[in-house]
Amino acid sequence: MIPHGHFARSLRLRRLHHHTTSGLMITPLDHSISDGPVVPRNSSIDLLAGQLAAGGVDAIVVHKGSVRHIRPERFADMSLIIHLNASTGQAPDPDAKYVVTEVEEALRLGADAVSVHVNLGCDDERRQIADLGRISDACDRWNLPLMAMVYPRGPRIADPQDPALVAHAVTIAADLGVDLIKTSFPGSLPDLMALTEACPVPVLIAGGPPRATEDGVLDFVGEVLAGGALGVAMGRNIFQSGDPQRTAARVARLVHRRTAGEPAAEFDDMTRGHQRDGQQAVLA
Repeated sequence: MIPHGHFARSLRLRRLHHHTTSGLMITPLDHSISDGPVVPRNSSIDLLAGQLAAGGVDAIVVHKGSVRHIRPERFADMSLIIHLNASTGQAPDPDAKYVVTEVEEALRLGADAVSVHVNLGCDDERRQIADLGRISDACDRWNLPLMAMVYPRGPRIADPQDPALVAHAVTIAADLGVDLIKTSFPGSLPDLMALTEACPVPVLIAGGPPRATEDGVLDFVGEVLAGGALGVAMGRNIFQSGDPQRTAARVARLVHRRTAGEPAAEFDDMTRGHQRDGQQAVLA
């Protein structure tokens, strides 16, 4: 068993896995500040959260104000991750993320974890990395899990999927003490395998822009899992689909490594550390 800090932090990490320890599916809904509404027409953030929970999503990522409009019972089988920084697509520099709430506020709201976005190579990189370091310290103080969304993105980045750049972004997050890393698919399956084998922190791959078909989404998820990632953090391909609950359920079944009718895995392997055994496991 590899220790992972305070009992409370390990307990909260364990709670993120509502269905199995062999995979993690997170649906970010933080696009609302950067891009505008994420809720489909004739729906609500509460209804969407309910659909995602019913589909088997382990956690959603939202901004602090969204929590007011989601019923607490939606989180009986799904975790709440509060996103701490933001920017808009209309800003002079959309890649410049700035902190809009703090760890203590996320705890007050009942968050199971927090997340922070960092763009490696943007003009605002210095502040974002400093913010990540400061927030990591606060998460250590309060024993709250931290997910970093780190991407090569900015005027000096020619290829955001460059394996060396993605590896650098992931290394920054790991070195600053995060518990989970969301990042871009690094170009190819061998590159992803090399990334996940080298990273001491579980890796989630971003879903990216919407794909043409649901089968295309599932093919992508299968490749991500074959590359050793813990799972996916998939937003637009879920909430912009024609049926978010159905799409979430199909993706979740793949991520949780389940076949039709198979029950969720037990949690008796949670004492294993982060290791390579055909998959990555969160420490506990």
